[in-house]
Parts: sequence; structure tokens; C-alpha cells
Amino acid sequence: MTTVDKSKPVLVTGATGYVAGWLVKKLLEEGYTVHAAVRNPDNTNKLQHLNAIAASSPGSIRYFPSDLLVEGSYLEAMQGCQTIYHTASPFTTDVKDPQKELIDPAVNGTANVLHSASQTPSVKRVVVTSSCAAIYTDAIDTQNAPGGILTEEVWNTTSSLDYQPYSYSKTMAERKAWELAKEQSQWDLVTINPSFVMGPMLNPKATTSESFNILKQLGDGTMKAGVPLMGLGLVDVRDVAEAHYQAGTNPNASGRYITSGHNTNFLEMGLALRDKYGDSYPIPKKALPKWLLMIVGPMANKLFSRKFIRNNVNIPWNADNSKIQNELGIHFRPMKETMEEGFQVLIDNNIFSK
Repeated sequence: MTTVDKSKPVLVTGATGYVAGWLVKKLLEEGYTVHAAVRNPDNTNKLQHLNAIAASSPGSIRYFPSDLLVEGSYLEAMQGCQTIYHTASPFTTDVKDPQKELIDPAVNGTANVLHSASQTPSVKRVVVTSSCAAIYTDAIDTQNAPGGILTEEVWNTTSSLDYQPYSYSKTMAERKAWELAKEQSQWDLVTINPSFVMGPMLNPKATTSESFNILKQLGDGTMKAGVPLMGLGLVDVRDVAEAHYQAGTNPNASGRYITSGHNTNFLEMGLALRDKYGDSYPIPKKALPKWLLMIVGPMANKLFSRKFIRNNVNIPWNADNSKIQNELGIHFRPMKETMEEGFQVLIDNNIFSK
């Protein structure tokens, strides 16, 4: 990729999403014209936060209707764009039909966007929001990785349509992206692979993400008795947005980037909130024993199968984030800052009914 031309618009798919909102904010503040691909440009409730940011930024925003599963629906939004940020993808674990709700939108949606990129001569770089879920399924996979640590060389081989279908969808979508990238030479591909994304939401009243649900449960009493000591990576949503921006504007960016600030677990995430909010909210302060989870987990939550508990609880998670720090200059925020500022947004928007 040559140097970025800031006079050209950039496309952001799924522009109303959690990460995408912060990315759009960054692009607008840097003076770009953002082509925001959204499902419904008339849904002002989902767009008002972006309009407010645009009103006070040097950049500008234009909305384009689009649908992951409608071929060619991104072509109009792509016209004149040098860089595409493909962030649109379902993020939920509560699904009835994983093929229809996760796999098809993720894989076919990615193919749809990349095929359109190949039909748009101005496009020189595509940044795809993948996930650490395309690298691993369970915390045990990190221990089984070479040297006991996840790197960009590792791919998820343990998820399936029947087990952890969300991870499977991210793996299949990223593999499809690399397959299509290798078939052409017009644009180059960079993927951002975040771990569990937390931090403040720009539009909390319109969010239904898994990150939002976990943060809410840490404060609404759901986890008061304790949390599973489940190993995972954590990263601030603003750092993920910055990673996307750098991946799209740095001519030397290439390949995959693990975007994870902290090797942590649910208990540490809860404890990070206790200093500031522990007196006012039922923040968990202890871990639930694994044997208890093995008994009650499958009954309390269908996602907590015995296999899932066995492979994740009391098992540390470990990933190497040196590539993104060295190549894109990303510095990760402290976990306490991420957790507290995300939690405060829920309080300010009356998400907790006390």
C-alpha cells in the first residue's frame, strides 16, 4: 500500500458497532470523510452519537444502507475509498441456529465485502476485524500452543458448528478473507485480532454486545456469589479502534495483529471495579470453585457445558502482543481504567436499576 490520501473517503462497515463507533470517532477527528455502511440509515437512535461526533469534528460522515448477506450492497459506499474497515460481524453467544446467525453472516459477509473491494479500483487496503477467537477456542488452547503462548502464527482448530460456534465463525471468516486476498493483487489485507473488548460504549442504550452483558452482570448482582476463574485476554475498545486506524494508515502494516492488553480472568476484572464501586454495587470478590461449576454450570447456562468449564476455568490465558506494539506503536491502557470507565457509562445511563 502507498501513502494514505486523506482526501479520499474511507468505508467503515457495521459503523454503529461497539468498536466501529470509536474507529469512526478517530477517523472524523483526523479529518476523514467516513462512508458509514449501516443496516438502516433512517434509524436515528443508532446514529445520533455518530452525528454528534461528526458535528464537532473536522471530518464528515455519510450513511449508506448495506446488508452483509446482499451481494454488492457495499459497492456504492466503497466508491472512491482507498481504505476499507470491515468491522461488521455478529457478536453473540446466545444463538439458536449457529449456521444462520453466526457462520453465514460472518463468512458470506466477509466474502461480499472483499469481492466488492476487488470491483472498486480505488481500494488499496482492507482492514478486517477478526478476533483472538480465530486463534483459540478455550483457555486450554493457549497452554497447548507452541511455548504455551498464543501468537499470530496460531489458528483456532478446536471450535466447530457444535462447540463454540462464535469462535468457529470468526475462524472461518478470517480464513475466507486471507483466501480471497491471495487471489488478487489490487489491495492488501490486514486483520486485527482483539481479545475480549471492554471499556466505555459510545451508545450504551443501543448495544447488545457480549462485552456489555458481562460488564452489566458484574454490577447487577448476577455474579455476586462469585465468578468463574476463567482465563481470557482483555483489551480496551479505544485501543482496538486505534489499532484499526494504524492498520489502515501505516503503509508497512501487514498480516495479523493480536490486539490484547492483558492476560487476565473474570475475577481480576471484577476486582478492578471494587475500589471505586464495591461499596455501592454487588461486585464479585471471589471465584467460584470449579467442582461447583461442573455441577450447576450446565443447569444455569447452556453455554457452560462441562467441556467448556473443564477447558477454561482455573486455566490461565496467555498471548504475545509484541507484534502490534513494535509494528503499529500501540500502547495498551491499564485494565483498571478500562473497567472503571466502562462501568461508569452504564451508571450514567441508568443501566443498573437499584
